[in-house]
Amino acid sequence: MRMQPPALARSVFEPSPEERSDETLIDRLRADPATRVVQIHGDRARVRGNRLVWDEPAAVEEAGDAIEWGFLGRAVDGSARLVAAVASPVDGDDAGAWASLRMSGGDLVDEDAGAFVTAVALGRWFSDFRFCPRCGSPARLRSAGWSRACSGCGREQFPRTDPAVIVAVRDVRDERLLLGQNAAWAVDNRFSTFAGFVEAGESLETAIRREVAEEAGVVVDDLVYRGSQAWPYPRSLMLGFHAVAADAPAARPDGEEIVAVRWFDREEIRSSLAGAGPVNLPGTASIARRLIADWCGDPA
Repeated sequence: MRMQPPALARSVFEPSPEERSDETLIDRLRADPATRVVQIHGDRARVRGNRLVWDEPAAVEEAGDAIEWGFLGRAVDGSARLVAAVASPVDGDDAGAWASLRMSGGDLVDEDAGAFVTAVALGRWFSDFRFCPRCGSPARLRSAGWSRACSGCGREQFPRTDPAVIVAVRDVRDERLLLGQNAAWAVDNRFSTFAGFVEAGESLETAIRREVAEEAGVVVDDLVYRGSQAWPYPRSLMLGFHAVAADAPAARPDGEEIVAVRWFDREEIRSSLAGAGPVNLPGTASIARRLIADWCGDPA
């Protein structure tokens, strides 16, 4: 059966890439009262209920901070959507109104979830790639925020996406799921699927086998692709798979990044997804949770 799309991959947002070549686009849309803007501080935006807070362009200009602008696309009603990436950190009395993509993205309506993940991805690229990697000169934003041109050598660069694999490992009888605990998660008893970046020269299949062997000590096969999701931490595309462990008793943590591994049956997984089980599972914005729910047949 087809897996339900992960939360951040259910976007109904129209990116309208054909408009980006118009170098006057951002200025024109900022002058249009129908345009709406999401302000981004790092990975945070203002959220109200299950919706992003969209501002008029003039309200962002009045904030008076170091801002870089990008064109996100068009909403379902055809109106333009921009991101305003603010350089300063969130502070002050309204800091509590700003929610991170990691914590809130899975609870947003599909259109806003898609806009949020794209806004964070662009905003992080704005801040991380201000200079040319070839000559070190400042690189100016072009293509409505979707490219930079070096002011020295003229080299053009584009927002990066780094492929990463993430895999739910089951036993050969499909009765148990193997999850691991990162060293940073031990404090809240959190377990998740295994993941890692695809290294230079690797296929996805090779990366999966290497990562699972390194982190959990098992050899996997029968790899099945289940879906993907952007994850701008820092700039990943998570490619989700199911796999089968050939020798379940061989499972063991690497002792550094992964401090514990454990096999779970479906009853334990279902109760943990409901918040009443033996462990905490990844949040609703993560494809890891979708892969786990997919294995136990949970449509949530």
